[in-house]
Amino acid sequence: MEKFKALKELVSGVEKDAVSFYEKGNKAAGTRLRGIMQQVKSIATEIRKEVTRYKNVKSSKN
Repeated sequence: MEKFKALKELVSGVEKDAVSFYEKGNKAAGTRLRGIMQQVKSIATEIRKEVTRYKNVKSSKN
């Protein structure tokens, strides 16, 4: 659950850069946005793997 909380914090924290990039055309904000989206992708992948492992452990116990 910790990784999910971290993901939520990342997404909520990047909103200012998203607005700056899309509405104001700020290129530096776009660069920051891309970097954080890469982190989001990485954490999402970790969460997917964790869910699969947890699901498999639960299935093997039944």
